[in-house]
Amino acid sequence: QVQLRESGGGLVQAGGSLRLSCAASGRTFSNYVMGWFRQAPGKEREFVAAIRWTGGSTNYADSVKGRFTISRPNAKNTVYLQMNSLKPEDSAVYYCAARSIFTTTYDYWGQGTQVTVSS
Repeated sequence: QVQLRESGGGLVQAGGSLRLSCAASGRTFSNYVMGWFRQAPGKEREFVAAIRWTGGSTNYADSVKGRFTISRPNAKNTVYLQMNSLKPEDSAVYYCAARSIFTTTYDYWGQGTQVTVSS
């Protein structure tokens, strides 16, 4: 049974930093892409960043490029999202998700972690 467990959310002032973690378990993820998404109240869920489990290629939403970094250290089943220079508009529930490299649909989702950035 696949489990994705996020942690690391919280309240931070604008300009500050947070690091989110996503602990993945329940299968081998070597042919998977791990993604971070976020959803603010009254808004649709949006893509933030993704990383290929094997090889480590990444991509980012334009709104977070240069401020957020997604990573997966070798030999760890954990994906990180380092968030720097946070803005109030980054406030949202952040979700970790996983999809096969052979599809475009994310099949597995975590429960989410709240990030609130105060101005």
